[in-house]
Amino acid sequence: MDSFAALLPNLALGFQTAVSLQNLTYCFIGVFVGTLVGVLPGVGPLAAIAMLLPATFNLPPVGALIMLAGIYYGTQYGGSTTSILVNLPGESASVVTCLDGYQMAKNGRAGPALAIAAIGSFFAGTVGTLLIALAGPPLAEVALKFGAPEYFSLMSMGLIASAVLASGSMLKAIAMIFLGLLFGIVGTDVNSGMSRYTFGMSGLADGLSFVVVAMGLFGFAEILNNMEKGSDAAGRELLTKKIDHLYPTMRDLKVSVGPIVRGTAIGAFFGTLPGAGPTISAFSSYAMEKKMAKNPEEFGKGAIQGVAGPESANNAAAQCAFIPTLTLGIPGSGTMALMLGALTIQGIAPGPQVMTQRPDLFWGLIASMWIGNAMLVILNLPLIGLWVKILQVPYRILFPAILTFMAIGVYSVNNLDLDIYMTVFFGLMGYVFMKLKCEPAPLILAFVLGPLMEENLRRALLISRGDPTVFFTRPISAVFLGLTILLLVVMVLPAVRKKREVAFQEPPGA
Repeated sequence: MDSFAALLPNLALGFQTAVSLQNLTYCFIGVFVGTLVGVLPGVGPLAAIAMLLPATFNLPPVGALIMLAGIYYGTQYGGSTTSILVNLPGESASVVTCLDGYQMAKNGRAGPALAIAAIGSFFAGTVGTLLIALAGPPLAEVALKFGAPEYFSLMSMGLIASAVLASGSMLKAIAMIFLGLLFGIVGTDVNSGMSRYTFGMSGLADGLSFVVVAMGLFGFAEILNNMEKGSDAAGRELLTKKIDHLYPTMRDLKVSVGPIVRGTAIGAFFGTLPGAGPTISAFSSYAMEKKMAKNPEEFGKGAIQGVAGPESANNAAAQCAFIPTLTLGIPGSGTMALMLGALTIQGIAPGPQVMTQRPDLFWGLIASMWIGNAMLVILNLPLIGLWVKILQVPYRILFPAILTFMAIGVYSVNNLDLDIYMTVFFGLMGYVFMKLKCEPAPLILAFVLGPLMEENLRRALLISRGDPTVFFTRPISAVFLGLTILLLVVMVLPAVRKKREVAFQEPPGA
């Protein structure tokens, strides 16, 4: 009750921070760039945030986080625009929107489809932000009571959950986690001062640069993959009809209310789970709406519920992913791992203490999400013509320019040639992972959490004088480890594994 009573003063502090001219500018830049990235097929939020991380180094921490968050939830909006107008998903969570959104556009109903996507996204974003504000303080209070064993067990559970919920083979996802943990221990051991896996290169003494790994695995690899596909403006089915009747009818609104509310609930649930995120939320929402519909045969032919539900779900998931990241310091997805990395780069130790030590950052970020969601609604609909024009820019011009800016950004961090070579190395590695159908998100999660896990493991063993049973004798730690083992056991069962494979299959026509 006390935390609820403190909500209004905390939100007042947040809005006071967020409405400064400087932070409003960063918020606008974030949502604009996020929408632009969402519009460009194949780039996505992970690649965008990875590419733009160096640009935030000289910004104040609050402004940097507001801008990066704007990019993240802005991509969810932008992805719907191209899914509806061009039948090209800007990022994976928008795949489902193509099914009915593009059919609506072909039937001359692009306006209502875009408007419902914007309304659903705004509602889901608003609810998601409210949930962060309500759930954040109680979770942070609980987390402040955690010791080293609890943090180690929680991080272990988060990594295993990310493997379970990652698309594709679970064995490959676990392999990605171990690889990320190995990359995380490169550098100088803090306790002994010994170099580990540096191969005599002084540039690796401080460990692998987070920016280098993220930019290579997500930015460089995505561009290589897209260039290989040979996608270009000539092959895109651009909607040339003039978009009129932008506002949905009363019937459209009546039919969409249920899917928007249900999609928001699904997205909020999956958003807080490690490794789940917007994509699973959107697919789950679409499947639910199709099962609940009176006329399921309309889905895939222009059913507005097929736009309203998934768009609400992926935006709610995008917002709620901030809950474990901001309160526990545990990123639930690859994108959240990048956000956590940005916090670390700014010299802020992630975790529950952020809320008490930097309330302006925590509540300013939450308030900026409401402002950013409002900006997105105002931005998206009037600028539809601009987004379609951008889609006509050939990839052969667009991608070399992006690569050039990436190289400048990487070099500007430490002024080391080695960083550029390492980015290329991780880019090629990420490209190979795509070919092998290995999802790199668990790797970046493990890379971020690995050093923290090692630190808490050592601290726990020091406190217990080398007794490993400390992880099982402390109740909270034992619960987390028990859930971790249960997750692994359940996923080995053939029936569960089969259902998991079905859940990750794209709906027909995606």
